[in-house]
Amino acid sequence: MSRFFALKRGSLISLALATLLALAPAIAEARMGGGGSFGSRGGRSWSAPPSTRTMPGQASPFERSGTPRPTPGMAGPMSQPGGLFGGSLGRGLLGGLAGGLLGAGLFGLLTGNGLLGGMGGFMSVIGLLLQIALVVFLARMAFNWWTRRNANAMAGAGHRPSPGFTSPFTARAPFGAAGFGSGASPEAAMATPIKIAADDFNAFERLLGESQAAYSREDLGALRGMSTPEMASYFDDELEENRRKGVINRVSDVKLLQGDLSEAWREGVDEYATVAMRFALNDVIEDRATGKPAPGSPGPTETSEAWTFRRPAGAGSQEWKLSAIQQAA
Repeated sequence: MSRFFALKRGSLISLALATLLALAPAIAEARMGGGGSFGSRGGRSWSAPPSTRTMPGQASPFERSGTPRPTPGMAGPMSQPGGLFGGSLGRGLLGGLAGGLLGAGLFGLLTGNGLLGGMGGFMSVIGLLLQIALVVFLARMAFNWWTRRNANAMAGAGHRPSPGFTSPFTARAPFGAAGFGSGASPEAAMATPIKIAADDFNAFERLLGESQAAYSREDLGALRGMSTPEMASYFDDELEENRRKGVINRVSDVKLLQGDLSEAWREGVDEYATVAMRFALNDVIEDRATGKPAPGSPGPTETSEAWTFRRPAGAGSQEWKLSAIQQAA
């Protein structure tokens, strides 16, 4: 009888953990962009931006982008953003492990062996999955180390702002232009590096705060003035989805904590700059009718993202517009 109750208790704990795993993405994916990776980086859209001190790992590949993917001959798995074990693939492996654990338990229940029975024993399944997870983890660490070493070796060729520039970008991390991504298109291969001035970094910090404020107000007109048409369309979709759900995403107290340049280049008639930014914000999901925080609302949080900005070649710092957002893999 005691063994029966132990199994029942284990079943309830496992199902509760599975429920939390299922709800975790919904809780985490608030704020502007929903915690996703989307937009365009010109011909480098499907190559990973070089890592920086602010984001030492890989950036996640785009989940939505108006730039067509390159043909298989142009970019392989190793050259895709996030690397072989990064991005959505890495998240998929972790999700698969969680799904495997839950699936094994449910199989045991259906076959009458209890949550901890079936398939040669649930514990043996856990052992196997943990071994797979360990191999993936070690391989990913090795790949990220190799990527960071190459990125650091190539850094230092770019422009460094004057010592008097005191933005969090320079106060905490140096700038350095890195090399071209191996998955870049022929257009990106013909691109030339450009220098980024202190006024440009000030513009990036300003856009970080002003775009979050416009998103919080659901001011699509202001967002269109600060982002490319593609990005504005994604924000429009998100705001419409919030209205459909009866909630509103209030973002406040945005503060840039650290930032540095990943790469900056000219491509045709446009110029691009990808910067890694670590920032704090108060992220609250409110019920649209009552104004009260919804269950699972994130609240004060800190995150690191790679933002890409675009402007007409030769234009001033006021012409930068948000072109892409990428999460850390």
